[in-house]
Amino acid sequence: MKRLVPTLLFAALTLLPAHGQQQVEISADLFTIEEEARQALFTGQVVVKHPSVTVWASKVIASYGEGGTSDIRSFEATGTVKLETRDQTATGERAVFTPADQMLRLTGNVEVVNSGGTVRANELVVDMASGVSTFTAASGGRVTGVFTSQ
Repeated sequence: MKRLVPTLLFAALTLLPAHGQQQVEISADLFTIEEEARQALFTGQVVVKHPSVTVWASKVIASYGEGGTSDIRSFEATGTVKLETRDQTATGERAVFTPADQMLRLTGNVEVVNSGGTVRANELVVDMASGVSTFTAASGGRVTGVFTSQ
């Protein structure tokens, strides 16, 4: 699964305004800005389209600091979450990215698929700074993978 996780998840991180100048299209049933909470909420069949990745979720929350939407503190997608690039797909129940520490966490029935195989786990943590991806099983469970030689 050559470069399976870092490629997909790095592409997902470019959705955040602070990480690039490319156009991002977001559609949802409802869009709410909560100024006091410093959050932008997208709910209901959310689709986030970026040139390198598309994200689907029931709800997406972008939390930001004093700098507004160019100062993203965290990006959270919940519900049935799907991240898809040209080469691979990752699914789970919740995805959270925190730019400050460059960590992305995908939890709940995680599945990552590409032409090299499939990995299933309860949690996937990607440290973007170090390039280390860790799959973790639920208590009493196991991480499973099926790989195709290329």
